[in-house]
Amino acid sequence: MSALNHAAFNEWCTAVPDWADRIKSGRSLVPELPLHDAYAEKALAIFKELRNPDLDGFPTFGETCDVWVFDLVRVIFGSFDPEIKKRYLREFFVMIPKKNGKTAIAAAIIVTACVLNMSPEAQFILVAPSIELARNAFDCAAGIIKRTARITKVFSEPRESTRTIFNLNKRIPSKIMIKAADGDIITGLKNATVLIDETHVFATKPAAKGLFVEIRGALSHPSNKHFLLQITTQSKKPPVGVFRSEVTTARRVRDGKIKKPMLALLYELPTELVKDGGWKDEDTWALVNPHLGRSVDWDFLRDAVQTAEDEGAESLALVASQHFNVEIGTAQGDDGWRAQAYWDGAGEETLTLDELIERSEVITLGVDGGGDDDLCGAVVLGKEKDTGVYLAWCRAWCQPEVLKLRKSIAPSLETFKKDGDLVICSQPFEHVDQVVELTCKLKATGKMPEEFAVGLDIAGLPELLTALNLEGLEEPFITSVPQGWRLQSAVKSLPLRLKARLMLHGAQPIFAWSIGNARVEVRRSNSYIEKELAGAAKIDVVIGLLNASELMFRNPVPSGRGLDDFLANPVKVI
Repeated sequence: MSALNHAAFNEWCTAVPDWADRIKSGRSLVPELPLHDAYAEKALAIFKELRNPDLDGFPTFGETCDVWVFDLVRVIFGSFDPEIKKRYLREFFVMIPKKNGKTAIAAAIIVTACVLNMSPEAQFILVAPSIELARNAFDCAAGIIKRTARITKVFSEPRESTRTIFNLNKRIPSKIMIKAADGDIITGLKNATVLIDETHVFATKPAAKGLFVEIRGALSHPSNKHFLLQITTQSKKPPVGVFRSEVTTARRVRDGKIKKPMLALLYELPTELVKDGGWKDEDTWALVNPHLGRSVDWDFLRDAVQTAEDEGAESLALVASQHFNVEIGTAQGDDGWRAQAYWDGAGEETLTLDELIERSEVITLGVDGGGDDDLCGAVVLGKEKDTGVYLAWCRAWCQPEVLKLRKSIAPSLETFKKDGDLVICSQPFEHVDQVVELTCKLKATGKMPEEFAVGLDIAGLPELLTALNLEGLEEPFITSVPQGWRLQSAVKSLPLRLKARLMLHGAQPIFAWSIGNARVEVRRSNSYIEKELAGAAKIDVVIGLLNASELMFRNPVPSGRGLDDFLANPVKVI
């Protein structure tokens, strides 16, 4: 990179490391940037004159929007130098709660960009995750054009069949297109500005990863004039797939951990204001709802929170995510396992398998699953020296076919693979080989008990049992843990341990996902967590945790013998 380019790169650094202080004091989240003011103001003037078709009387965006929207518009267009036709910032990521005018603002920015277009045959594409959302966005863009007299004649009549609107400038023709990820083919993008509405919904779309690769490929040329804008709310479920990747990147840019030609505006509360339900404090609402009092109504939020309080944890989690951008760690339903309520608060991101082994005086291993359309989950559970605190770490495996048979969870599984917590097996019994390898590693520490060290449902894992036996690991070192209601001591005990922080875990996303999938059914006073209750969602890691816990409840003591000692002098069963 030349000295000139390096200087320009630093000038366009968009990091806002003091974002938490800015949020709490109500200051702008946009850093000082060397914008091309004349072009920025020209674009802002056009944007402000556009009329909002969703509001009574069709007021202009200049009349209804707060300063944060104007700051965003100025940066989007002011980061382009029209004289040398160079764009300094290519991506913009905005995460803001519902009711803040997100879709209307997005449509108005697309219309503004098309009005200012200088590239023949340019495309201005708004991509929505579903046909219904695409139709809403199209109606909004068409309505803006229809209600804004100054630009009505610049555009053609909207073509609803293709959701396309043409700019009639014969010298520099262009068009606005609204695409639905559900039904439209989005390939071959070039000379295109792209706006993605509700990125979080794309997490469930198998083709989403390819779509983002396609879009970024179109923006990669040095002479590119266009940009990618994402406007989304927080996810209704624990973030996975492309959404998790996109929001993680945005946060790292905002925090100054990486440098990219991106501006990230994330209206979310600092952790200390979220914990223990702090987001329910009305003093925090305006911090993440910059249109509170405009398009966001105080009484609506009060009613939503009160209703959610009455309905239970699942409703509260949904309201928190959609109206206050609180990221959900686990799905908390009324029939959910109570461990879900305390899981996030018991996480330690630094707790790796090796650290667990080092901190533990005794270790058990629970395993579950492993069929062709199933996951195999293994949980290592240690009891910490001196404190007696349980320490949990997990690993999972699946066959490639699972991603095809369970398409609804395929994006989640891809994310967990990227995390390193899930192995997509290249061989049918790779999970068996790796569980055996894990068992031998744990046994070699001398911290596993002589008896009841490995717990599993033997009926479901015959190949694993055979493979362990071939390594000299047999009963009673390996034991079958009774399933169904017989696991209820763990089902009832572990939530209390989590609540008291007498159980900690490695904050692995796949662990949180699995815990969130668990559902409890009470039959004749017995509590059950079973796979049938979870449906397509997978809880093999949860069952592995329950199996390991049932063994730990027996108060085992470490054998003190490594693997070689054990094989040389196996436990004799009388």
